[in-house]
Amino acid sequence: MTTQAIILDIDGTLLNDGKKISPETKKALITAQQNGVKLILASGRPTTGMHAYAEQLEMDKHHGLLVSYNGAKVVDCATNEELFNQALTVAEGKAVLEHMKQFEVKVMIDKEDYMYTNDVYDCYVPYRGEVINIIQYESRGGNFKLCEKDDLAAFLDYRLSKILTAGDPAYMQENYQAMMAPFKNTLNCVFTADFYFEFTAQGIDKAKALDTVLTPMGIHAENIIAFGDGHNDITMVEYAGTGIAMSNAVPELKAAANSITLSNNEDGIAHVLNSLITN
Repeated sequence: MTTQAIILDIDGTLLNDGKKISPETKKALITAQQNGVKLILASGRPTTGMHAYAEQLEMDKHHGLLVSYNGAKVVDCATNEELFNQALTVAEGKAVLEHMKQFEVKVMIDKEDYMYTNDVYDCYVPYRGEVINIIQYESRGGNFKLCEKDDLAAFLDYRLSKILTAGDPAYMQENYQAMMAPFKNTLNCVFTADFYFEFTAQGIDKAKALDTVLTPMGIHAENIIAFGDGHNDITMVEYAGTGIAMSNAVPELKAAANSITLSNNEDGIAHVLNSLITN
């Protein structure tokens, strides 16, 4: 197989648990680009939260792509040109934000340099026996300043790539069907972690964005390698000719993948790419 493109999720895949790209993984990915392989980062993160990793991987030198908001937007690293953008309409965004007022969740939206939420001090969610400051995590991860708005629905006057909600995993599991009920036939409503539930435009996922952009470039699914670890990586891993799950991936992704590599803390990506070069 001739590898035309490598697609990587970021958190739990490209990054180790210290939120760093290891030297071995960085070397393998830069070498692949120098050999003519297109590198694509595909994440639930906003585009602003992906630029720093693209710079580390020298993606601007090779027209690498950023697939952000779980597939709602695709940007060329070299030109900053938007190659794909399918956002929620203002009316759809307002309807979701109004509906979410009745649930005990943290709601986050963004615009340009800012992330907006109701209360920056109402920021903690439980996760695996610990407590996470989810507002801090999302704002820092997206490189956003923070701003409070008492009524996000009233504030919204622009199209959104996604609406992110976070909460106690048990509460989210108990209430997600009610959260999505008015929108289940008109929007994409999905868990991206057990404490994250998000809303994007109908039909949006990483695979759709990838196929829309890559096919006109002459890059075909059978010549793509994709790495992931989460539920929102399943369509991407199934789309690629070679779909690889990290050993730290959720069981559903492992079941969908062609193979399983080492974890994000063990240079699983470099392990696969170096094996391909050796062979």
